[in-house]
Amino acid sequence: MMTFLINRALHALAVLFGVVSIAFALMHLAGDPLAGLIPPGASPQVEAQIRHVYGLDRPRAEQYVEFVGRALRGDFGDSWRQGRPALEAVLERLPATVALTALAMALAVAVGGTLGVIAAANPGSLWDIAARLTTLLGQAIPAFWLGTLLILVFAADLHWLPSSGLESPSGVILPALALAAYPAATLTRLLRATMVETLGADYVRTARGKGLSRRSIVIGHALRNAVLPALAFTGLQAGFLLGGAVIVENVFAYPGIGGLALDAVASRDIPLIEAFVWVVALLILVINTLSAAVATVLDPRLRRDHVLLGSAA
Repeated sequence: MMTFLINRALHALAVLFGVVSIAFALMHLAGDPLAGLIPPGASPQVEAQIRHVYGLDRPRAEQYVEFVGRALRGDFGDSWRQGRPALEAVLERLPATVALTALAMALAVAVGGTLGVIAAANPGSLWDIAARLTTLLGQAIPAFWLGTLLILVFAADLHWLPSSGLESPSGVILPALALAAYPAATLTRLLRATMVETLGADYVRTARGKGLSRRSIVIGHALRNAVLPALAFTGLQAGFLLGGAVIVENVFAYPGIGGLALDAVASRDIPLIEAFVWVVALLILVINTLSAAVATVLDPRLRRDHVLLGSAA
């Protein structure tokens, strides 16, 4: 386990280094970072002074080295629009986004897990057909369109839930439903495929021949073998949920980091954009590391592989 944690820590540092490097390159390839801050018709002296204040009058290589060093420490400077530390502005709104994505993932696991197990246990039945049609719809409908539909039905028509904001805890329900649709559909397909394959294996037929109940076979064999792929899927979906939250939060005027990110892009607030990218990348790394650690604990083969890798190193 120690070898696993060390490998993951080194991997995380390498990924963060790559992310901040790409962010730096993209911000400068997109044009002059200060294009929106330099007043029209400003004199060359004023422009030079502004560039000096933001450290953009130095060689690009020097800017890059300083930026990477500060970014790896979580220091992105002050937001050009808000006038306060960029990381502080992102972290202020982060809890709302974490709550949204956590609820969306919980809904996806609950709905997708239930539909996947039912479909796999009853292949070819009406339950199976209904589950497969539901997954097709869930994967085909864009989150922003589904979000708009949910607002029209449950907020504007039925008045059951608020359409925007987070004045009450119920304000997170509709955004979470819109965000959870795609991962729930994907998890359903994953579980069904994995469990159907397992139920057709020789050792499962042997278990049936020994008189094991259908429930024991479905849960004890098929579902058990599907847990690890589902766990890996959960870690991979972290990036999708955090990326999708940017769109969904704007549809529902939800006070998370999504609206902050779009405002930063629209105003070319470079420190704020870089802080947003860094925080999202770090969150994805943490979630993936946790899911991999849980998988390592659950599967002895993975623990053995890590030991062998550590010995070879």
